[in-house]
Order: sequence, then structure tokens, then C-alpha cells
Amino acid sequence: MPEKALAGVKVLEYADLISGPYCSKLLSNLGAEVIKVEEPKVGDRSRSAGPFPNDIPDHEKSGLFLYLNANKLGITLNTKTETGLAIFKELVKGVDIVVENHPPQVMEDVGLNYPLLNEINHHLILTSITPFGQNGPYRDYKAYDINSQAAGGLAYVTGDAEREPLLTPWGQAGYQAALNAAVGTLSALYWREASGSGQHVDISVHECIASILGDVISFYSYMMMVRPRCNTISDLAGVTVWPVDIYECKNGYVNICVLEPHQWRSFVDLIGNPDWATDPRLEDRRLLYESTERQEAPDLGPLIKETLKRYTVDELFHGGQQRRIPITPVNDAQGALTFPQLNERGFFVEIDHPKAGRLRYPGAPFRLSETPWSLDRPAPLLGEHNEEVYSRMGYTKNDLVKMAEAGII
Repeated sequence: MPEKALAGVKVLEYADLISGPYCSKLLSNLGAEVIKVEEPKVGDRSRSAGPFPNDIPDHEKSGLFLYLNANKLGITLNTKTETGLAIFKELVKGVDIVVENHPPQVMEDVGLNYPLLNEINHHLILTSITPFGQNGPYRDYKAYDINSQAAGGLAYVTGDAEREPLLTPWGQAGYQAALNAAVGTLSALYWREASGSGQHVDISVHECIASILGDVISFYSYMMMVRPRCNTISDLAGVTVWPVDIYECKNGYVNICVLEPHQWRSFVDLIGNPDWATDPRLEDRRLLYESTERQEAPDLGPLIKETLKRYTVDELFHGGQQRRIPITPVNDAQGALTFPQLNERGFFVEIDHPKAGRLRYPGAPFRLSETPWSLDRPAPLLGEHNEEVYSRMGYTKNDLVKMAEAGII
């Protein structure tokens, strides 16, 4: 079996919910050994988040937890106790990376901030994911997904042009932060190979959101213009000419992007050459925008929407492929799981879990020809690997029993 890219790299995860766990999950998929530290009896907060089979809460069956924590070893440890804190610091001596997403002040109060951990392990890379970073006036403020998307500017440009701002769904601030944290961690690991020294990777969720706004910032920088929410590209010009939008059809939704004259003519053919599509002003978008007839141009939005409801997703998708028109199904979960391209590339992986059973998980969105990623083990039960991990440190079964009775593990 080929060696994995991060084989031999050891990661200690001191984090919960999305940002920290997804960061270390990405590292584990590349071959790093990740030891996840959870609070005894309580565990990661995502264990309570669901979704759950048959909507029955069970902290060992949360879909969110199972997805974010596959491939990891799981231990319990109460770092609020003197012994627990000492054990955590002992664990730090033997790892390359610590991933955490606690408030800066909390890490300082328990003696786990970077200067202190660096004294324990000079080669350590500490990756800290916090709402606003390690410094600045908002350093100690709490924030959740809704706060980060709003303050970062993403919510303002999301949603219907005629409605209030919206959030992108399912914890995207956490996932964006995790992606940046993984890249930052790998960069620090690469630098350590050359210098021998670790470093502190400081990830601000707020900045991660602000970094993906694209031309929203450019619009304001160049023209002092606040980019509005818009439903289509054409909305920016104030008129709907050719379809660039998501449309409902007979059995679902498709995304259509018609930007070129030849695509428009092919699209008209695909939908049966309706009479309203023969208006000569529709032949050239550029001339239409420059002409005095712009305000008199027909609004195609309602006409296109009504026409597309006569077609199925596959009719439009495959018809568009045949005519070289960018038309794509808007997949729900079922559509994504059965989409031929994802299945042909083996994107989804099935894993047996001792409590939740056999489930299908999304895989990695990249391929490495020489050091392939893999998803080898299910998410851990709470404290499942206590004996395995602590025995490496010299603790006996009797020691573990005593520590469990004392609330340390």
C-alpha cells in the first residue's frame, strides 16, 4: 500500500463543533494520526447536534460528529483538573501539531497558549481557530456561524435581491476556517522541515469569510459601490436578457448559464423555438446593452421560467450537453449521492460504525497520484481509545480506572 503524504505526523485535536475537527480531519485523510481530546461524559458539542437516525438523539450517532471525526482516535480528558492538564502537556511533547478552537483567554487561563506550549515542545505547530484571531479589539468576543458570516460580509451578498440578507447554510464559516487552517498548518509543517522550529498558526474565522468575497471588495475599492444582492448576472445590468440563473423544471431545478450568442441560439432550439424568442434584439447582448432600445427589451424571465417547467432535469441537462450549453442539475442530497461523476471517481466512501451502522461519507475533493488519501476508520466512540493512547504513555488499566473514578478521563 502506498505511503500516505502525512504518514508519521501526529496531531492532537483540542477542539469541537466544525472548524477544528474538520481541519484535523483533512490532515487525517492525508495520513496523519489524529488524537481527539473530548470532555469526559460530555464529549464534542457536535455529538448533540445531529442529525440522528429516526430523529432519536444519541451522542454516538450524530451525523455531523460521525462525518467530522472519522479517521481519528478518541480519548477523554478533563483539562480543568491538575492531573488532566499535566497529561495534556505530556501528550503535547509527543505530537507535531495541536489544533484548537478555544477563545484565546481560555487557552491562556489554563496554561495552554502558544508561548507555554512552545516551551514544552519547540517543534510544535499550534493551529488556533478563533472568531476574530489572537489580537485586535474583538479578540475576546464570542461568535458563531451567523456572526461570522454577517460581520465578514458574506450574508449581505447572499439571498434574493428584494429580500433581507441571508446566511449560506450548514456552518460554512466553520468549514471555510478549517480549510484555511489546514493550508496554514501544512505550510508551517513545510517550513519546520527546513528550519526545525514550529510556529503559531492564527486563524480568524471573520477574516476567512472576508477573504472569499471576491469582486465585492473590488467593486467598492474601484467605484465606492456596495455590491447588491442579485439573482442573476443580468440583474447587475438591470435587465434580464439571456438566462443566467437557477430555474425550476418539471421534476427539480437546473442552473443555466447562457452568455454567448451561439449558446442563446442553441438554447432557443432546446426549448422548441418559441415565438417570443425570435425578437431580433435578443441576438446580441452587447449591442442590446449599448442601444437606446435597452429599456424596451422584453423581460425574458417569466417566459423562460414558464417554458422550462415543461421539461425534466435530464432533458435539459443532456440536451444542453448535446448543444454545448452550460446546464447543470441542482442536486439535492439524493441527486449528489447518485450523480455518475461522483460515483465513477469513488468520491463517496462507506464505513461501518459500531453504533450507527454502515454509512456513506463524502471523501476528499483532491487526488494525489503517489500518496492517496483514505478514510479508514469510523469516528470514535466517546473515550474509545483511552486505553490504547494512555498505555503508550505508561498508564496501566488500573491507573485508567482510578482516573475515570476521579473524573480525569
